[in-house]
Amino acid sequence: MKAVLTLYFLSFFHWDENLSTAVYHAFSALCYFTPVIGAIMADSWLGKYKTIIYLSIVYVVGHLVKSVGAIPSLGNQAVHVILSMVGLFLIALGTGGIKPCVSAFGGDQFEEEHTAERSKFFSIFYLSINAGSLISTFVTPILRGDVKCFGEDCYALAFGVPAALMVLALVVFIAGSGLYRKTPPQGNVLLEVCKCIGFAIKNRLKNRSRQIPKRDHWLDWASEKYSKQLIGEIKMVTRVLFLFIPLPMFWALFDQQGSRWTLQATKMNADFGIYVLEPDQMQFLNPLLILVFIPVFDLGLYPLINMCKFNFTPIRKMATGMILAGLAFGLAAVIEVKINETDMPQLVPEESLIRVLNLAKNPVQVTIQDRDLFQQPVEAFQNPAEYSKLILNGEQQSLRFTLQHQGLSLAFNYTVKEKSVYSLIVFEAEESLSSHLITDLEAKPENGLAAVRFINGLSQDVNLTIDSEQFIAVQKNYSASEYSLLKRDKYNNGKCITETGEFTLDLGLLDFGASYTIVITNVSGGAVKTWKSEDIKANNVHMAWQLPQYILISAGEVMFSITGLAFSYSQSPASMKSVLQAGWLLTVAVGNTLVLVVAQAAPMAQWAEFVLFTVLLFAVCIIFSIMGYFYVSVDPEDLEEKEEKRETSSRGNMISLVTQKTKL
Repeated sequence: MKAVLTLYFLSFFHWDENLSTAVYHAFSALCYFTPVIGAIMADSWLGKYKTIIYLSIVYVVGHLVKSVGAIPSLGNQAVHVILSMVGLFLIALGTGGIKPCVSAFGGDQFEEEHTAERSKFFSIFYLSINAGSLISTFVTPILRGDVKCFGEDCYALAFGVPAALMVLALVVFIAGSGLYRKTPPQGNVLLEVCKCIGFAIKNRLKNRSRQIPKRDHWLDWASEKYSKQLIGEIKMVTRVLFLFIPLPMFWALFDQQGSRWTLQATKMNADFGIYVLEPDQMQFLNPLLILVFIPVFDLGLYPLINMCKFNFTPIRKMATGMILAGLAFGLAAVIEVKINETDMPQLVPEESLIRVLNLAKNPVQVTIQDRDLFQQPVEAFQNPAEYSKLILNGEQQSLRFTLQHQGLSLAFNYTVKEKSVYSLIVFEAEESLSSHLITDLEAKPENGLAAVRFINGLSQDVNLTIDSEQFIAVQKNYSASEYSLLKRDKYNNGKCITETGEFTLDLGLLDFGASYTIVITNVSGGAVKTWKSEDIKANNVHMAWQLPQYILISAGEVMFSITGLAFSYSQSPASMKSVLQAGWLLTVAVGNTLVLVVAQAAPMAQWAEFVLFTVLLFAVCIIFSIMGYFYVSVDPEDLEEKEEKRETSSRGNMISLVTQKTKL
């Protein structure tokens, strides 16, 4: 569902790119905050089995609400937004709530002595997640783009199909109820940890007198209420959580695959010859590459590095993953700069753009009042040059346009507005010249669509049929139609209906992101003769150029994410695994929140934003490497034994707070 979410905001709600990105990452952050709720529900109240069932139902309801909200004919914009936001909240609650329960419930099905089988289960579980992600990120955009419903992209189907599949999965899961081992709730250790930390801080603040002996660690101030074992285990966890502080920046970059990178793909050429990719389908590369890289790294790269006698520690692997992600965004910035070369110039106040389309039979010299723009005559049906910049004296200005043609000089007055783009259409009328000033598109069509409009050079009205859904009426004598947005394709079987009959209309290829003006010149031989002008250049950077950045960030994910989880688990006692899981998921949530803040608080050119994230991640990588350099890896069991010995030796010297307060 997330694969199409950014384009849903962009094309269905018509939000701008920054708002679409911000809401996408707000939803992603919520999906990683809610696992804390799911863990508390499972461990303190319902148990894992019931929590999975109840929150899966919430997840399905959220998808249904989201699907209904994507039906164009249902209510107005406000209704669609409200339904979509409610649906997204329920989806986030459902998917986030079951995250900590599903894998843990699967692990509960194995006895303690079946460690090999349990390890195999988790490998298959991780493989299944990535396989599902691979299929969904490839198929969901097809449901959105290739299937049409209600006259446009079928987002309702793209959101509804996951709901139906989840219902099927839930039925299968419930059907096996009698085969499962269901451990009862045993209390949530995360809550206990939070209470212990809170009590230690509160107790320390209450006892700030210099006469009260200091303690070796700030968590020792919880010893009046909590056991030494719990305090010792929390100390081990806080050492690892301290290392988690820089990690959100990696996720801030990684999760932009579904937002900024997808938006970048909409401005690229997606034709791979045998198949045309949807812009949101490029995300399938990440799970595909993960499935490839995991065995390659585990069986090839890491053993090879070990053979070279290089101590490739977990901290170094994670830092390398950060560097690879930063390089991926550096490449994304370079590609963005190349993409911008085909964009329309940015318009500023008291400035417009103009060009001339000469549809007459002979060259025409065009002069604009007090301007020196078109120095050479414009040839008949000459492919127009780049737009010329027209400086105005205010928000709008009335200008005199002079046309010189075969010794004749004709003048026309037009009002030109700032921040607008114009075409001056010159044509023959009654053995003389006439002209129209028409407004052009100011920016590329969104989502890789092509824009096309028609100028009818015939002496009779025409009705055009481009495909089965596009019908355009254009009046006679060089009237211009509005722009129509079409998917990139070859349109060779159009129809042109006039008073004298029906004729074929061949438009040729309408390419990604281009804008066209098509002039109907005459009718002969059962077909319409046309002249096509490209107003805005097509996307000329191929989507395949995104492949290197996907390779880099996927390799970075393998080194960073998988290594980070394994390392943090190895550094914490068994009873604290769930606390570290919650801490790890929260780093993802915080990373998405960072993207939200940047998108809304500091809007900038997209290439500059990519560079900003690259620099920030490199800076964070240096900080993380320094923290990791001073971090000493420990065995939790050895640390527990040392903690017990230290507490035993110091217990006789500890002055209780109650006694000390009595003396005071």
